[in-house]
Amino acid sequence: MNTLKLWLTGSLAMLLSSCSSAPIQSYQDEKPVLDVSQYFMGTIDGYGMFQDRSGKVVKRFHVVINAHWDNNIGTLDEHFTWSDNTTSQRIWTITKFDAHHYQGTAADVVDAAQGTAYGNALQWRYVLQLPVDGKVYNVNIDDWMYQIDESSLMNRSKMSKFGFHLGDITLYFKKRSA
Repeated sequence: MNTLKLWLTGSLAMLLSSCSSAPIQSYQDEKPVLDVSQYFMGTIDGYGMFQDRSGKVVKRFHVVINAHWDNNIGTLDEHFTWSDNTTSQRIWTITKFDAHHYQGTAADVVDAAQGTAYGNALQWRYVLQLPVDGKVYNVNIDDWMYQIDESSLMNRSKMSKFGFHLGDITLYFKKRSA
């Protein structure tokens, strides 16, 4: 019985800790102010890695994003090259509703991603269809972006399923000069 009680207590603690983060509004005074439609314009390089829940780096990648906007609708065409020499593509369609609210769709995103921006930060929440060993799993993504300067942006994402932490994605973006 003690083992069951310990397991339940640990599971509850993991579930509660996975739900906690600073509110996006706490970044409202941070500079530079991240305007997604301005930052994601032109060509952007990204360098990143996926770490499993133990912290082990499982995969690294380079992504080239070609982005453009037509009024409040943006297209981010992402081309990934993975450390195992595979490639993939994701095309996001982003709608900017106002200075703080965005919505994004992509072929492997269930429903739509919901984004909120304040100051230099943007938080996306969405469900991603993740292929693993011939199967596709729907995983929750809690995605945070922080603009560092006019050309640099850091991205940290937490991946979970049923409230259990699966891993983290860390990504550095750098805009190419015009």
